[in-house]
Amino acid sequence: MPEIVPFKGIVYGSGVIGDADRLICPPYDAISPAVQRELYDASPYNAVRMELPMEADPYDAAAVRLREWLASGVLQQDVEPAIYPCAQTFIDEKGNELTRSGFFAALKLYDFGEGQVLPHEKTLSGPKADRLSMFRKTGANLSSIFGLYADDSRVADQAVSAFCEANEPVVDAVLQGVRNRLWRITDSALVAQVQSVLAARKVYIADGHHRYETGVAYRNERAAANPGHTGSEPYNYILAYLSNIHDEGLRILPIHRLVRGLGSFDINTFVSELDRHFTVWELPGHKAMDDFLGGCPSCIAYGIVLPGITLGISLDCKPEEALSTPVPEALRTLSVVLLHDLVFGQILGITAEATAKESNITYVKNEQEVFDSVDSGEAQLGVVLKPTRVEQVVSVAGTGEVMPQKSTWFYPKIMTGMVFRSLGGDA
Repeated sequence: MPEIVPFKGIVYGSGVIGDADRLICPPYDAISPAVQRELYDASPYNAVRMELPMEADPYDAAAVRLREWLASGVLQQDVEPAIYPCAQTFIDEKGNELTRSGFFAALKLYDFGEGQVLPHEKTLSGPKADRLSMFRKTGANLSSIFGLYADDSRVADQAVSAFCEANEPVVDAVLQGVRNRLWRITDSALVAQVQSVLAARKVYIADGHHRYETGVAYRNERAAANPGHTGSEPYNYILAYLSNIHDEGLRILPIHRLVRGLGSFDINTFVSELDRHFTVWELPGHKAMDDFLGGCPSCIAYGIVLPGITLGISLDCKPEEALSTPVPEALRTLSVVLLHDLVFGQILGITAEATAKESNITYVKNEQEVFDSVDSGEAQLGVVLKPTRVEQVVSVAGTGEVMPQKSTWFYPKIMTGMVFRSLGGDA
């Protein structure tokens, strides 16, 4: 029964919010150095200056800015606890306008073993150490995790949607082609309705695994130092954006693979090896590959991009018959699992250690980049994947398993700067 509570959000003040397009930023792990520089130049109050400062001591810089911006009115903390609906409108890969809806709330932190909040990805120590330093210095959640819940009735979603349709947003900002709108709900009856929905369901982490685990570590640290710890202190909760898996705008995009640095790679030998396990079609280019992947009923199918040739391949046998070692049932239908085991491991000889270090494999989100990298010789081959389905994410998380790295890309990212949350006030 995951607990969510309203909180007194920290938002941009009236003096600057009119220029909201220049204030928000992606989460820290989705900001390249070039984008970081662009965001710095966009505004002296852009959220990147707290989320990912450029200073030598980024944690101290973020903490100083948070205090100064609150003192000057650039930021202000709401008087009443609230939940904050957020809608993100974007154009999908087929040119359709979609809106993904959700809301920000303070989500109680649970150990994964409690079975209330469930992960689907592995985490690394470096990002967690980085975010823990940020938690300690700022005493705030600057960016949220992204969680999913399953409610096919959508009763609470419809009530929140009706509220948003009847009220002007507090924030309306466009960044990277996505329109982000935020509202504020303080009505206790509506808040209670949303809480009751979450209380009967689990939360599956879509994005922000490192931030969530950091939140748990920070909670444990603060609790150990607090003789009067009750479990209701703000550090027992984390800023979370929550969305229904049945929301029409929920999208998971694939993350494609580029292979490079193989010392003895021969195209003909590689294609012959593929032909032993897959049905192989030669395709006349990019569009034909998209049509193949879109129309192929098998979830274990890929587009293979080689110099001068494009292939579509579909697995002939059951996944468990092709894998080198047994894997849990929930992972067998994941295309990335078989790709890394059979194609990269067994056929190309890329070890798990090399994959973890990204010695031979790099990851890109743009299909065209796959073709361009192979054409330029930067990559020896590219693999275009079908997207992971949300049902697969829920299935894997529900069984306690985790997916391989770079299995999911939930789009759009939850923007930082829509609302912040203090760890020193109301939850």
